[in-house]
Amino acid sequence: MSDNYNKPAFKKLLEKLQEESWQLELLISGFAIFGLFTAYNSIKIASIEASINGVVHENIITQVALFSCVILLVNLLLHVLLRGLWIGALGLRYVSGDIDYDYLKYSPKFTKYLKKRVGSFDRYIGRLENYCSIMFAVSFLLIFYVLALTFSLIAIVLTAEYIIENESFPEWLRLTLGVPIMIFICFGMLLTFFDFATQGLLKKGKWISKFYFPFYWVFSFITLSFLYRPIVYNFLDNKFGKRLSFVLLPMFIIVSIFSSVDYNFSNYFSEQSKSNAYTTSDNNYEDLVKEDNELFIDDAAIQSKIITGNFVKVFVRFTESIEDNIFNFNENLKPEKDKRGMITDFSKGYNSAKFDSKIQRQKFDSLKKDYLRTFNQLYTVEIDTIQFTSDFVINKNTLGFETYLPTASLSEGKHLLTIKYNTLKQQDTIKRDMLSILFWYYPD
Repeated sequence: MSDNYNKPAFKKLLEKLQEESWQLELLISGFAIFGLFTAYNSIKIASIEASINGVVHENIITQVALFSCVILLVNLLLHVLLRGLWIGALGLRYVSGDIDYDYLKYSPKFTKYLKKRVGSFDRYIGRLENYCSIMFAVSFLLIFYVLALTFSLIAIVLTAEYIIENESFPEWLRLTLGVPIMIFICFGMLLTFFDFATQGLLKKGKWISKFYFPFYWVFSFITLSFLYRPIVYNFLDNKFGKRLSFVLLPMFIIVSIFSSVDYNFSNYFSEQSKSNAYTTSDNNYEDLVKEDNELFIDDAAIQSKIITGNFVKVFVRFTESIEDNIFNFNENLKPEKDKRGMITDFSKGYNSAKFDSKIQRQKFDSLKKDYLRTFNQLYTVEIDTIQFTSDFVINKNTLGFETYLPTASLSEGKHLLTIKYNTLKQQDTIKRDMLSILFWYYPD
């Protein structure tokens, strides 16, 4: 079976598929564009949520997915546009045949120029066919380039986190093993990028190619280039494909700029402004967040912008930085092994099984109470200048801290709720403002 590609029948089949590939290209492009437009908004929302939650791996995945989505949309839309032009040209050829320059009766100067520069209509159709096929292949090749860059950066992060900064290894081993690996990966990234940008310059020199080969071999696995390498080399042995390869890097930059374009309406205010004494943000009101699927609670929230009842609900979203701050003030809560990060259902079951004994569960519950007590000592709530006693409890469904403050002492009108917290700076305790939320109190 592996030698089928050498048989005449297989080559004949490939030639037939090549002639009819435009149908598959349009079919795949159509479905892909529809799917990408449908998924784009969901990916963007997931990216915003991951950024707010501060989960690094989710943020990387969603950002790569969003960037890949934009690249595919731009390229596939351009491909469909060119294919439409190609189909239109084929229909026009059926009606009027080739270009008759003599019938146009232009001056000899223009006739000679047009015959040289424009040429026959069949040549134009042939060029369009080549552009369309190459554009379709490039669309998916660019995604692999994005993944190659992503996996290279991940390799650096993993080396730093699991080798160089891993305290379970002795320091001499971390430095002896981790530093050379880090240097190899960083230097290899630069060499691989240079070789890509120069279309294989490092592979041409006799001695430099021997030096570059170990980096090339390792990075073929890190970047997954063994999956798409034949397509790359097929590009480079084609004149148009080689020229197109030169614009891939600028295309990356253009798409990056295109995906980040926004409009600034004011010199003083923007949508990125945080809530404060003179600015409101819909992200800090639970009723507005529930109405809009694209909104997420940013740090903290109250139930509504207009308070009519006899209490104000205050919710503080849980973040890893809050837990780190609690550990700084109460080292007894800091576990020997940090369990934060990705977790599976299996590991959840394993962790719950560890607390089967009554004594273990009681100890763990006691630590939870101590955790909450420390939080209430560090985080306080003020309305205007009045400080309320912190009595936060855990909300396990949205994973955060919530409390309820009475409104009996509040006058009608605008009020400012401020959440403050203590933190350590060079062993000194300082109080900082976490967030301020404006609201209006008009009782029923």
